[in-house]
Amino acid sequence: MGDLLAWSAAPLLAGLLLAFARWPRSARLLIGLAAALGAAAAAWGLAHEGQALSLPWRVAGQAVALRYDTAARWLMLFGLAPAALAIWMGASARTAQAGWLIGASLSLLGAWGVFGSQDGYTLLIAWEVMSLGGAVMLLSERLDRDAGKAVLFMLALLEAGAVAMLLAVLLLGRGGAGLGVDDLVQGGLALGPAARGFVGILLLIGFGAKLGILPFYEWLPRAYGVGTGATGVVLSGVVLNAGFFGLSRALMQWLPASAGLGTVVAAAGVISAILAALQAFQQDDWRRLLAFSSAENASIAVTALGAALMFRADRHPELAALAWTVALLHMGGHALAKGGLLLCADAVHRASGRYAIAQDGWLRRAPWGFRIGALLCTMSLAAIPPQIGFASEWFVFQTLFQGFHLGSLPGRLVLALAGAGIALTAAVAFATFVKLFGLGLLGAPADPGEAHPIARRYGASVAILGLGVLVAAIGLPRWLPLLDELATASLGVHGGQAMVKGWLLVPLTDTFAFISPSKLVIALPLLSLVPLALLAISARHRKRITPVWYGGMRERPAVVRTTSLSFSNAMRTFYRFIYQPTHDTRRDTDGGPYFPSTLEFEHGVTDVFDLLVFRPLKNAVWKAAGYLRALQSGDLNFYLALIGGLLVLILCLTFR
Repeated sequence: MGDLLAWSAAPLLAGLLLAFARWPRSARLLIGLAAALGAAAAAWGLAHEGQALSLPWRVAGQAVALRYDTAARWLMLFGLAPAALAIWMGASARTAQAGWLIGASLSLLGAWGVFGSQDGYTLLIAWEVMSLGGAVMLLSERLDRDAGKAVLFMLALLEAGAVAMLLAVLLLGRGGAGLGVDDLVQGGLALGPAARGFVGILLLIGFGAKLGILPFYEWLPRAYGVGTGATGVVLSGVVLNAGFFGLSRALMQWLPASAGLGTVVAAAGVISAILAALQAFQQDDWRRLLAFSSAENASIAVTALGAALMFRADRHPELAALAWTVALLHMGGHALAKGGLLLCADAVHRASGRYAIAQDGWLRRAPWGFRIGALLCTMSLAAIPPQIGFASEWFVFQTLFQGFHLGSLPGRLVLALAGAGIALTAAVAFATFVKLFGLGLLGAPADPGEAHPIARRYGASVAILGLGVLVAAIGLPRWLPLLDELATASLGVHGGQAMVKGWLLVPLTDTFAFISPSKLVIALPLLSLVPLALLAISARHRKRITPVWYGGMRERPAVVRTTSLSFSNAMRTFYRFIYQPTHDTRRDTDGGPYFPSTLEFEHGVTDVFDLLVFRPLKNAVWKAAGYLRALQSGDLNFYLALIGGLLVLILCLTFR
């Protein structure tokens, strides 16, 4: 029978066929059921190891089998749970259409293959299917020029990464006897140090294209910005987790230890995290902000993975296991919380028709479940205790602080600088989610009767995910030992068990540092009694409500309220050497310059890699295409001369 997790994809295949047959309601039910069953099977499999499932076909002579290890189960659990809710609910009438369901099923099917693949052929095919599914989802929701450009840009970068992955797998397979997992491991051992480093860089580029490692993170906001939050849930949960799983397995299991490669991975991760966090803070669209946040959190996990490679090369397997487990913990918590906020974005869009981050008082018109769930998810992504996002980022810091165990000074400096970079990222991310929650959900509306209330079904879904984030944090002393098998099988040491001591979470030892989200859940409500008591005392005094004082003039609060642009202006000014902000003002006048009829103001920040990398490449391609247009001139003499030149060249090569 094989693994239950592999068999849980059966409803997914049935849903895909029904979507092709134009039965969207039945298809959506089955696809969502497959995601829910997959999450349940992954959770059950963390404590009960399953067997490999051999499929009845071969690819290029290689038997195809699916097997899901502990890391795959952990990441699938946290990615598939919000995906099931997103698929069942949809974001609009369009997401119930067959096209979107076909794309969602292809993405999930590809992820199932990436997580369970036991050979290079299956991995590459599943990877391409996963990318194709994302493009189909986006284009089925919006088919216009802007969406087409965003999707083509996404596919171009992902295909560049796929080519790098293909080359890396072929180089590993050349050293082994084939493209099976064991053959790839033997191929890594057969390569020389320089070749291993080259293959490691190729793997970082290939999987990093999906994760948003620089310069690839610029496709995420463009793609997310033309889709709905439901599409974002699949991309930022299942697909992002699949990309990180592939990278961690390739670097930790296929290649021998390399301190140089670990340094490159850690540096790429921390620089990507800083840039993505700074860009997220400037966004005024829910989807684009959360897209940059996904790239930031994936980069933090990649930084921890780089630290694991450095510890492993320096023969500290316990610290390597700690860093690897922390990276998996961070990606899991991120998928759950990000899914909740993307559903919040869809709830705002359904009520107002836009995804703008503005003060519209959504919490006042939302069910209590929506309020609580949105708060818990935001706290997790802002790393506020006791949420799982706080615990995972605390573990990341404690892991990087262990760099003093490294024997080389450059290694210690790299991890020290990485810790400083992650600290900056955490501070900017905190401000970003204060902005998102404070302006996007909590802010007072300009016109209370203008927008519709938040739908109750969104309230239930966001509440489930928010409470899931809290339960995941409280249960970490129970969940972390389940990840112990990963480190035991790969590094020969106990990883998850060494991170727990009773109710405490510790970085291998409680003499270095410790926290306890489980105890914080008890202590924080008790601390809240202090402000509640102050509020009760102040209630005895008469309240005086007056308009906002603004420059000595009385103005309506709706006129002088804080906007997304003004909230982030200070950071944009301070880091203008990174942002390179742009401003453009246009005015049209009727009857003279003193009587403007239209005033348009546009602002933005510069996409650094678009300016320095992608735009020059695009211009070079267009220029080369201009020269090659001569081949389509239709001039018969030119074609005859070209054929004659080719014949002469062939003769020269023949008689050489």
